[in-house]
Amino acid sequence: MSAPTALTSISASSELAPFTPATLFTAANLDQWMAIALVAAAGLYLYGVHKLRARGDRWPIGRTLAFVPGGLGIVAVATLSGLGTYDDTLFSAHMIQHMLLSMVGPILMALGAPVTLALRTLPAKPKSWLLKFLHSRYFRLISHPLIAFTFFIATPYALYLSGWYPATLTSTWLHEFTHVHFMVVGSLFFWPLIGLDPLPGRWPYPARALMMIISMPLHAVLGVIIMQMAGRIATAYYEGLNLSWISPEMDQQVGGGLLWASGDLISLLMLAAFVTQWIRSDERTAARIDRQLDRTTGEDNALEAYNAHLARLAGRPVTDQR
Repeated sequence: MSAPTALTSISASSELAPFTPATLFTAANLDQWMAIALVAAAGLYLYGVHKLRARGDRWPIGRTLAFVPGGLGIVAVATLSGLGTYDDTLFSAHMIQHMLLSMVGPILMALGAPVTLALRTLPAKPKSWLLKFLHSRYFRLISHPLIAFTFFIATPYALYLSGWYPATLTSTWLHEFTHVHFMVVGSLFFWPLIGLDPLPGRWPYPARALMMIISMPLHAVLGVIIMQMAGRIATAYYEGLNLSWISPEMDQQVGGGLLWASGDLISLLMLAAFVTQWIRSDERTAARIDRQLDRTTGEDNALEAYNAHLARLAGRPVTDQR
């Protein structure tokens, strides 16, 4: 995950073997701070689940699987595996990392409902702080669906069609910032759309569906633009690596193709999860209405029976009042 300077990256990259699936395991990037952060996040989440169950409350196992091995696991693969080692050597490896950090990881973490878990397990004071932040004007602004949508769509275009991406290859802090930016922007976009947490200002399902459909082709469009660009992204940097097993032109073609194909695939999976949530929400609403109708019918029947009893006591004939 760490981005060395251009000089050290060039000298080190000549020693790197061609990237293969096995490289994910054999060329791990042991970023201790990221590892500590991921272990801490997993530990806090699992402690919250344990605390709930210790007092007899239920927490769906699916949420735990989505957040810990799912979302946090994806972030670990993106930053601590061979992807983290090759992300400043191969544009295509960076693109896989980009999609994992900005889409797959945030989607799975949103399905883990960590905010709900925190609100159910935190002590009173920290819970009040969290609620205050969630209802603050600042959070309402950055989490507004239109604002989040704008950041989510604009980020990759700004990254690859400006000098932002080349700068990340030679600046450690900008490299790290970009990774964090991917996760934050992805979370702000996906959490209100498919997340299970009760966030303020959430749009109704039809509006969320429209926004999701609009966003689906935009990554594919950028992928095609990258594949058909006359020039190359970060030309001087990648040419200076002198890789014998792949050319910068081919690497950029692969990276653009990955953005084009994976963006559509991930969007379709996200849409499937969203439709499932929508159907379940409608089923819960219908069940709630049925219960209300049953209670109303029961109350009406009880009233009719009481009136009939009074009529019998008064010696009057009982009539059907319906």
